[in-house]
Amino acid sequence: MTAISPCPARLLVIEDDAVLCTHLQDFLTSRQHQVTVCRDGRAGLQQALDQPFDLVLLDILLPGMNGLDLLAELRQRSGVPVIVLSALGDEQDRISGLMKGADDYLPKPFSSAELAVRVEAVLRRVTLERRQSQGVAPVGALVLRTEDETAWYREADLGLTTTEFRLLQVFLEHRDQVLSKAFLYQAVLHRGYGRHDRSLDLHVSHLRRKLRDVGMAEQPLRTVWGQGYTLVSEAL
Repeated sequence: MTAISPCPARLLVIEDDAVLCTHLQDFLTSRQHQVTVCRDGRAGLQQALDQPFDLVLLDILLPGMNGLDLLAELRQRSGVPVIVLSALGDEQDRISGLMKGADDYLPKPFSSAELAVRVEAVLRRVTLERRQSQGVAPVGALVLRTEDETAWYREADLGLTTTEFRLLQVFLEHRDQVLSKAFLYQAVLHRGYGRHDRSLDLHVSHLRRKLRDVGMAEQPLRTVWGQGYTLVSEAL
């Protein structure tokens, strides 16, 4: 069975403790996630509804709106995964959080290691569910068909290898984001990045050529020098 590697995700942290907010933002950013922080319950709910986050980390005791009330209202309008982080850690509190619609409940205090495991587990599940539910994933004139790992542009088959298909899929899942080579080696090639290893560069070069060969006027797959690669959605 092929392992599902979580990609860089857009995380919303709704937590009123300034010190913990800073710690969470620094730690999760170091793991290549994009992190937004909000310290008010009502404003956090609005952000969770207005923006396409992959995961919400939610405190219960919040100004403006209680975290469990926030979660109940969020669940009426969004299925975004939520991990509750709370000092209220007894059994009944955990049950209440899960019944309100939380995907996981992590009592405070918790270690960074445990938080990382919980976050990656939820993101891995979400990634797997998305792939299973998206047999055809159109982005502009580009269509990916996951059941046979084929990609088409304006009805022209790109003729991708399995690795090229996976590479394009990862770029599309995180289009307009800069993805580092270290991350792409793990997510696509399932191995660590070596400074003298040119395998990824070759796959990117082949993918670029195939996108050009099917008639894309503007190359969407760009190099960001010193950082990695990005796929520009406006060029698709």
